[in-house]
Amino acid sequence: MPATPALRRTLVVLAALPLLALAACGYGSQAKDNAEQAIAGAAKVDGLDSVKIGYFGNLTHATALVGRHEGLFQKELGGTLARYSTFNAGPSEIEALNSGSIDIGWIGPSPAVNGYIKAGGKNLRIISGSASGGVKLVANPERIKSLKDVKGKRIATPQLGNTQDVAFLNWVSEQGWKVDAESGKGDVSVVRTDNKITPDAYKSGSIDGAWVPEPTASKLVAEGGKVLLDEGDLWPDKKFVITNVIVSQSFLKEHPDVVEAVLRASVKTNKWIGANPDKAKAAANAQLEADTGKPLPADVLDPAWRSIRVTDDPLAATLNTQAEHAVKAGLLQQPDLAGIYDLAPLNKVLKGEGEPEVDDAGLGAKS
Repeated sequence: MPATPALRRTLVVLAALPLLALAACGYGSQAKDNAEQAIAGAAKVDGLDSVKIGYFGNLTHATALVGRHEGLFQKELGGTLARYSTFNAGPSEIEALNSGSIDIGWIGPSPAVNGYIKAGGKNLRIISGSASGGVKLVANPERIKSLKDVKGKRIATPQLGNTQDVAFLNWVSEQGWKVDAESGKGDVSVVRTDNKITPDAYKSGSIDGAWVPEPTASKLVAEGGKVLLDEGDLWPDKKFVITNVIVSQSFLKEHPDVVEAVLRASVKTNKWIGANPDKAKAAANAQLEADTGKPLPADVLDPAWRSIRVTDDPLAATLNTQAEHAVKAGLLQQPDLAGIYDLAPLNKVLKGEGEPEVDDAGLGAKS
């Protein structure tokens, strides 16, 4: 039986959803595997030789960047070696988790959601937050002088159905404007553009602006763009999840002490970042250079760093709201996210560190 238009649209979006939060996670699909050295003479956690940790060479993964550079993960793991893989796209990290190539990973919310749905809720849990914010609408000030001027213009988002694409479509709808979500055509032209070429598209004049995460937003500002809107201003307390931490369900079951050690390192890293913002920024950029071969220049690094907030809280309610926005836009069928979170290990760590516990918005795994 031929697919209906609605079904075709759903299939197209589900194919695109693995790329959700692509911009928050980097580009491409290759992973680099790296390991440092375990602490000599230290005991192995759970008796495990190594734990495989994935993340992206991007500022929105600051916790992983800084924690690795400063040796904070290895310190908590002792004789268990932290093996690192850096990724350039959400789908490849989910594939790595599913295949056992990594055990724990930093990733954007939408690839985590899509991976969970595609596996029928059997492959992963979100076990912590990591970062909030860092998404902006940047426009050419000669063509767009105010938010109402966005109507009729060409605005880039990273990918059909990606986190920023959904956010922009939802904002457009709230202005009373109409856009066909799949084609991007309507009162505003939504131009799906890979973030690595968005600055060149902006310079060439083929787009008038972009709803993008850092550091792409600050790269556009460095090219003369003007920030019209910070997405944080649209959320309660200006907080919304951009990066969280996932773990293989089998690894969580088999090696809970290792998971707890990684989470303890994550919490301590976020605390260190808060207490040492300049040192942390330098550490993140140094690790970026090690991972990608190129550090960010100061005129991009400084404003991008200021707009990102590390957090232990996964901001679960905002992930649920992001999914609802995708459904509202016609990009996603109503997902069942029950069980996507298991915050018990994190809350144990937070309690031990004298920090308040965090909430799963009713989407926690049942014990």
